[in-house]
Amino acid sequence: MKLGELNLGNSVMLDEVCANKKVVFLGVPGAFTPGCSKTHLPGFVAKADEIKAKGVHEILCVATDNAAVMDAWGKDQKAEGKVRMLADPQGELCKALGLGLDVGVLRVGPSFKRFSAIAENGVFTAVNVEPEAAPTGLTCSLAEPLITQLLK
Repeated sequence: MKLGELNLGNSVMLDEVCANKKVVFLGVPGAFTPGCSKTHLPGFVAKADEIKAKGVHEILCVATDNAAVMDAWGKDQKAEGKVRMLADPQGELCKALGLGLDVGVLRVGPSFKRFSAIAENGVFTAVNVEPEAAPTGLTCSLAEPLITQLLK
């Protein structure tokens, strides 16, 4: 499956990125959204060294925005070298994982539910999906719960 990344020529093969590696995924409904920009992504940026110290090769942030938007958001969040920002503008990964969120008139096409996941050699070994009706919007998919899972 191809995902977009502005600074690498807009095409990243996900199976190659995950081959023989432990990779953390962070899925968000959209770049620059309040919860994602204030809490979700910043937690992974701040804890990137701690997460990678647990044997994680890479942290990938995915959203159904385009590559230019994801690149700009990554720069805004100072994610470079910590969290790799990937675009899924057609929603292929979103649909394949069954993690689509209906945001109605706010967006054309799918958006990701908020989630975090651990993949080992391309196989998801842990997936944390936020309930759509969660009062705070962020509970199980933050960096701290994921770090706890990496210790197991």
